[in-house]
Amino acid sequence: MTRELEGLKLNLAAGHMSRRGFVAGASALGLGAAAASFMANPAFATEAPVKGGHLKIGTGNGATTDTLDPAYNAADATFLALRHCGETLLNVTPSSDLEHRLAEEFASKDNVTWQFKIRKGVEFHNGKSVTAEDVRKTVERHSDEKSKSGARGLLTDIDRLSVDGDTFKVTLKSPNADFAYYMADFHLVIQPDGGKDNPASGIGSGPYIVESNEPGVRYAFKKFPNYWDANIGHVAESEVLVINDATARNGALQAGQVHMVNLVDPKVAGLLKGTPGVSIKNVSGRGYYVFVMLVDTPPFDNENLRMALKLAIDREEMVDKVLRGYGSVGNDMPVNASYPLFDASIPQRRYDPEQAAAYYKKSGHDGTPIVLRTANVAFPGAVEAAQLFQQSAAKAGIPIEVRRVPDDGYPSEVWNKEPFCATYWAGRPTQDQIYSTVYLSTAAWNDTHFKNADFDRLLIAARSELDPAKRKKDYSDMGRILRDKGGLIAPVFNDWIDAVSDKVGGFVPDPNWGLMNNMAGLKCWLKA
Repeated sequence: MTRELEGLKLNLAAGHMSRRGFVAGASALGLGAAAASFMANPAFATEAPVKGGHLKIGTGNGATTDTLDPAYNAADATFLALRHCGETLLNVTPSSDLEHRLAEEFASKDNVTWQFKIRKGVEFHNGKSVTAEDVRKTVERHSDEKSKSGARGLLTDIDRLSVDGDTFKVTLKSPNADFAYYMADFHLVIQPDGGKDNPASGIGSGPYIVESNEPGVRYAFKKFPNYWDANIGHVAESEVLVINDATARNGALQAGQVHMVNLVDPKVAGLLKGTPGVSIKNVSGRGYYVFVMLVDTPPFDNENLRMALKLAIDREEMVDKVLRGYGSVGNDMPVNASYPLFDASIPQRRYDPEQAAAYYKKSGHDGTPIVLRTANVAFPGAVEAAQLFQQSAAKAGIPIEVRRVPDDGYPSEVWNKEPFCATYWAGRPTQDQIYSTVYLSTAAWNDTHFKNADFDRLLIAARSELDPAKRKKDYSDMGRILRDKGGLIAPVFNDWIDAVSDKVGGFVPDPNWGLMNNMAGLKCWLKA
């Protein structure tokens, strides 16, 4: 029950729930007394949002090759920008519930046919009303078999899309109890005519209009006067500044040039915490830092070599030296105990140089250095993490060459192209969604090129399985297949660490992603 109460607290603090709703929800859990005590605490007080002002956000992970086409939304900079100007049908709350946005209702009687009633009176920035047909065309574009959308892996089971008045309907080929969560995926920003004419225009139905679009440099926004939700979008202007260099990004915050920054390196979090007028906001969740191998590319098409590398990384050392305690060890699969139906009985993989050496010998590798590409933008501490990996692997006789590459263009030129590189994932609300997004054979973002028929079969079966025990078994089997046969090395799960000026009100950490699931620009305000 403690976990449920903490979820209610997060939703209340983030503005997804009223005080009355919080008390009612806690009472339904039999925790009415605890809720009353929490609400009576003088430390808990809801500030009234202040309207107006110019908010500035400093972000890493942006490039000149970025685009505002939501299909290619892969980096923090574009995610922040698209949160300002666009909206999805649903949002995932800090407690992993679903919040109605452009869809005011949704339902399914059989988990095959899903209906989403589209909110009336919502406008795009070009003056056109948002309709169910716009939604249909948006989903159609992302689900097309030729689409490169990051959401395509979620949409491969769609049989038919249709519209009935103000209702958008999806008919699936097989039942999927989690399908509604797909409609909160950050790629599925609803666009006029589905974005088929000009997907990178930045025209959406969000609270802010794009004033300036300079990929890798700056995005500027002004408040959309006809926005439908008075509880979102408090500042008059918002600006996202791309500052990939972590030292420069933190310096901009300390100098008052920006009001908040993301991707704070754990090793400097303590220093920033000591800066007058700056607070560190961190929260654990489902994000994970990884090294990915393309399993269809030599030498990583050798399963014994992949296992050797998985055993040659010291996970505890990375938690201590890279994360500085802001995280936990990973197990070469994308899920941890924060996910429902997680199987805690799967053995934790640990550093074993002797076993790593044995698998390396068995692989028959010729001994040439294995090139691992990395950059600061890959994740906070990525260069140091690669160097630690190199050192721990050397003790097993495995030669790794760490090749540091430029930050600019890393997501487009290195990730999902080079055979061995560092990157990170934010996690997703459900096991089905993270597995479908990244590890399904047909997923556009399958960044290890992992294709396994048994894995795919289990994933599809789990979607329609309503027995929690059987579904947990399916997910467990999937996790073991990926852990032992895949190209994913997931040594750690990270905390999201942001740094925020005390001039900012309304900031509540969200375990889904940093900067309040990249909605800080919409939900925060500047104190009077």
